Amino acid sequence: MSTSQISILLLIALILFILPAIGLYSMFKKAGVPAWKALIPIYNTWVMMEIAKRPKYWVFLQILPVVGWFITLAILIEFVKTFGKFRFYQHALTVFSAGLYFVYIGLNSKDKFLGPEVVRKHKKSSAREWIDAGVFAIVAATLIRTFVFEAYTIPTPSMEKTLLVSDFLFVSKFSYGPRIPNTPLAMPFVHHTLPFVNAKSYVEWIKIPYTRWFASPVKRSDVVVFNFPAGDTVINKEGYQSEQPYYDVARALGGAGGIDAGRQIILNDPDEYPIIVRPVDKQENYIKRCTGVAGDTLQIKQQVVYIDGKPSPFPPFSETDYLVTTAGQPLDETIMKDEYNIDINNGLELRQTGVANQYSMLLTYSAKEKMLKSGLAKSITPELDTFATGRVYPYDNIHKWSVDDYGPIWIPKKGSTITLTAENYSIYERPIRVYERNKLEMRNGKIFLNDQETNQYTFKMDYYWMMGDNRHQSQDSRYWGFVPEDHVVGEAWLIWMSWDKGVRWSRLFKKIK
Repeated sequence: MSTSQISILLLIALILFILPAIGLYSMFKKAGVPAWKALIPIYNTWVMMEIAKRPKYWVFLQILPVVGWFITLAILIEFVKTFGKFRFYQHALTVFSAGLYFVYIGLNSKDKFLGPEVVRKHKKSSAREWIDAGVFAIVAATLIRTFVFEAYTIPTPSMEKTLLVSDFLFVSKFSYGPRIPNTPLAMPFVHHTLPFVNAKSYVEWIKIPYTRWFASPVKRSDVVVFNFPAGDTVINKEGYQSEQPYYDVARALGGAGGIDAGRQIILNDPDEYPIIVRPVDKQENYIKRCTGVAGDTLQIKQQVVYIDGKPSPFPPFSETDYLVTTAGQPLDETIMKDEYNIDINNGLELRQTGVANQYSMLLTYSAKEKMLKSGLAKSITPELDTFATGRVYPYDNIHKWSVDDYGPIWIPKKGSTITLTAENYSIYERPIRVYERNKLEMRNGKIFLNDQETNQYTFKMDYYWMMGDNRHQSQDSRYWGFVPEDHVVGEAWLIWMSWDKGVRWSRLFKKIK
């Protein structure tokens, strides 16, 4: 963690110690304890544990990142019980009143210190037991989901056959370090929208800048869950969201007038195109494989990914369309399924081409190699999409790149400085302007950064290049560019359940590679 990130964590912890101090001053008096002890952060929690006769090791647990905040709140609740405050709303006031409830208890004459004996004698009602258990379960589950691991479901075939639609995954937050939510005030267990009412599940009264503990970089070939970079602005309507990203719709509507013309059309018709802007942590979750890391120069030549000029191996279960010429033997349904993972009755996986003994097949790289080795296929050639139409990132008239012939493109690295030119401006404009929050403009062929003319920029974050293993059925970095480090959620770790008209038993508890 950086110094500024550590400072933010310490500041939040300090606020939790300081806010109740004014009220504690009077409450300590009522408890017969020197009032000055209430004004010393951390030590005041030790004194509260002494007064309440509760375990003093709780005080040391307060140093745990984030978890310690909840320990501090638990200590305050245990202390307030010694004044006879056992009701749920009283404990809620203790947590959410920013110390004002303690001021009230300390200054009014009717609230007396009753001591720890009253706490021991107090018995909760059955309803209260259920409420407390529910609150504890929600808090514990939220902490685990935020800082340890999170469940994720594969919604699309972009990672087949590595991952299948309706695979249920555990995503490890520890692999790259747990990320603090940008919007901590949110409904638990809901991502960005409340079910049934189609309203935001979060409020932005408090915003925490990007903070990641024990940060570790994404490694090449990792399968990563991240917030969709082009999901900062969405058309909040069924059929749009990440299915038809806002930027794609704007480009299509703008036509020859460009994306700005499309934006204006969208803004002029809010009923047809209701817009919503989301913070980073509430953007849609995507899952892809990292094919390039910060500092790499990536290029795709006829589907092969090259890093710094060296070819990268295909993931064994990555798949793409191939033209397969067989030796003329009939294709056996069972053998094709068991040996090559091809369903010959599925028109998406096998199609006739009209040429004798030639088929269009959606094969994994390992199945392709196996088919050639077995002699079933005489030749296998990839069906390439090399048609350069300006439909891939950065959507300009300079770079004549296509899905299968792309780049070279340099992936920004934190601390690295680039020279901005008319040729690379469109590539790095979005990272500089949107992800790193700068004002960037080109006027009369000159580049202005935060209203200062310059051609140099030093990146503040690492970036990654993400691609789906299903190369022709994937919305990935070829379409929306780099993934900033602050968008990274975690590493796809384990398949804990898989379902397709029943449990796919062979996939249960399978480690993701």
